[in-house]
Amino acid sequence: MPFNKPVRRIAIIGTGVIGASWSAFYLARGFSVVATDPAPHAEETLHRFVDSVWPDLSRLGLAKNASRKNLEFTANLKQALTDADLVQENGPERADFKVKLFADLDQASPVDSIIASSSSGLTMTVMQSECKHPERCVVGHPFNPPHVIPLVEVVGGTRTSPEAVDQAIAFYTSVGKKAIRLHKEVAGHVANRLQAALYREVVYLIEQGVLNVADADTAVCWGPGLRWGAMGPTLLFHLGGGEGGIQHFMDHLSGPMAGLWKDLGPLTNFTPEIKQTLIDGVVGAANGRSLEELARERDQVLFGLLRLRSQAPVAQNA
Repeated sequence: MPFNKPVRRIAIIGTGVIGASWSAFYLARGFSVVATDPAPHAEETLHRFVDSVWPDLSRLGLAKNASRKNLEFTANLKQALTDADLVQENGPERADFKVKLFADLDQASPVDSIIASSSSGLTMTVMQSECKHPERCVVGHPFNPPHVIPLVEVVGGTRTSPEAVDQAIAFYTSVGKKAIRLHKEVAGHVANRLQAALYREVVYLIEQGVLNVADADTAVCWGPGLRWGAMGPTLLFHLGGGEGGIQHFMDHLSGPMAGLWKDLGPLTNFTPEIKQTLIDGVVGAANGRSLEELARERDQVLFGLLRLRSQAPVAQNA
């Protein structure tokens, strides 16, 4: 089965932080969205979130048919799935729950519709294990928040059809996402592993008294983080190699970097002491600002960066 039918109606399963953000994004791209979530007040909370981010999405640019009126909500899972061209699942990260949920999604949705999971940690091989049609199940893992961050990691399970992976990547790309293909399943996918690797060293440096929490954040966001917002690390090292580019970097600078790898902090755990140090540091850095205020600050910077990126074609594929 090619799984290439037009996508017009998207079912959002679970409307927490990720599901609500996906809902807003798909509405902004002109799709009809039907959402479902058994949590109390889920419908009210979802509409409130979509309304709150719509001005930002409008400034970024709405599709021709984009409208908040295209959002439906139902508490009935089967009703949400009946006419869905694509399913975006955002349920709790528990293997037993996901296996049961995917079996239900598989049974109730059209057989030629892709079922994509936003799971950040579970593999599709596990989630699709009880499905009768596992060939259309993929991981479509966004980076939070999906209505702002373009990245989506796509990977299938052992029973996923290659055509379903191809079509998922084509779909996400068509709606403005930066979709990457993972050729193997790996715990945490890719972006979260990279994030975890960096944060491990951040925690180690703080634990060793090299610097405090605020300065560690400053070192990342006002140093390499600024560059990473323009290009990926390997292309940046190509620039760092001077006239010889990446070849010069590999010949002369890869050795010193490997030396730093050997000096990186050892595998460690979040001890109660370091947890409290991080908590105290964050409370101080937040300086009384609420989570909503901090999220607004973050998103304004991200939207500004996205606008700049859209005007710089040389860096668009970096």
